[in-house]
Amino acid sequence: MYKFKNYLQTKNVMNMKQKDFYKQLLDFLKKGTVSFTATKYLKEHFLNMGFKELSETDTWKLKKGNYFTIRNDTTLIAFNIPDFTPQSFMITTTHCDTPSLLLKPGGENVVNNYLKHNVMPYGGLLNYGWLDRPLSIAGRVITKQNNTLKKNIIDLKNPVAIIPSLAIHQNDKANSNLDLNMQKDLQPIFALTNKKTYLKDLIKQNIKEEILDYDLYLYNTQEPVIIDKNILLSPRIDNLTSTFSAYQAFLNNNNHAINLFVTFNNEEIGSLTKEGAESSFLLDILKRISTSLNLDLAKMLAHTFIVSSDNTHAIHPNHSEVMDETGNVYLNQGLAIIKEINSTTDGYFSSIFKNICDEAKIKYQDCTSKNDLSTGSTLSGLSLRHVSACSIDIGIPQLAMHSSYECCGLKDVYTLYKALKKFYQTDIIINKDKISLKFN
Repeated sequence: MYKFKNYLQTKNVMNMKQKDFYKQLLDFLKKGTVSFTATKYLKEHFLNMGFKELSETDTWKLKKGNYFTIRNDTTLIAFNIPDFTPQSFMITTTHCDTPSLLLKPGGENVVNNYLKHNVMPYGGLLNYGWLDRPLSIAGRVITKQNNTLKKNIIDLKNPVAIIPSLAIHQNDKANSNLDLNMQKDLQPIFALTNKKTYLKDLIKQNIKEEILDYDLYLYNTQEPVIIDKNILLSPRIDNLTSTFSAYQAFLNNNNHAINLFVTFNNEEIGSLTKEGAESSFLLDILKRISTSLNLDLAKMLAHTFIVSSDNTHAIHPNHSEVMDETGNVYLNQGLAIIKEINSTTDGYFSSIFKNICDEAKIKYQDCTSKNDLSTGSTLSGLSLRHVSACSIDIGIPQLAMHSSYECCGLKDVYTLYKALKKFYQTDIIINKDKISLKFN
């Protein structure tokens, strides 16, 4: 990665070529296996670029510079303090968690000489997409040494488990009934052994202290691949593609605002945690910045814009009946501006964002969903319960969402990056009912 002390004074220092962007995107998709490892990846890169890590337990005395803070090892907020008095915040929000299988504590059990481990679903899994895949373990382990507790972020990396499907010969309804029981059909096997300490032995290859507890997840170890030079197949497309695009765009900010990059945890389970989008974390940080710099927070929020980036559904090649008649979006035809009953997108900010895209000649598509299919809540919709600001929901179209191996248009990820970069390089000036855009 590039290393520099103050990127705000170095224009386009991270303005990567498309080839380099894809190379680093694939690296992030491989290494950001769960929210813990994805956040660790970002932390290491921010530190390499001269950002200062702040702790919520300390008193903040901010001055010109680049900072980040992390809550519960999984949600990261980075921001810059300029050398002038800012008038607004410019914010992107994404999430770095993905549907997966969470290991239950003490879940080892031996059945018919198979060492299994009881798991619970994390998020809305596409169950059959997790069968017959090479699975590994990553997450956080809490250890104890001399009455001191330590948090350890681990990733075993190599495949250590599999969830075998039931053969067609033993299940004549396998091709007509995909109804899988989470408690029965999605239990992984780890080894052919009667040794119930097998999992702890695996972990202790990396950790020597006494293990008290853990937050460990199974993930698909298959690497990203590209079909026909423009179709990306990979685990964790939802939502590491948005996270990487927003992160890279944030590094190119060049406007007269305080810019923030936010990647939340726990979006896949409703965000109702101390580090989720519905927590006070974002508002807490905005308050601390405003207090430290003696800024009027209410006035700043009146001029603030939030872009929430999370993926949506591309029209399916075999099931167009599940899509809206007029709101379809297509792979590699541009980012999606999502307007649903649960989204925060309105015509006001949508017009501003479309103008930003038009200025940079960036392709976009309007996306809506069928009225008889439910849609999920959005990051910005949850954040707005605490932070009142103009907001919009965007993302890239994808297929096989919440499978362990997903699909999207490769070019769309780069298009999203360019759009968010242009957002961070624009001054949005509000004057009563008029809005002026200054492109930097």
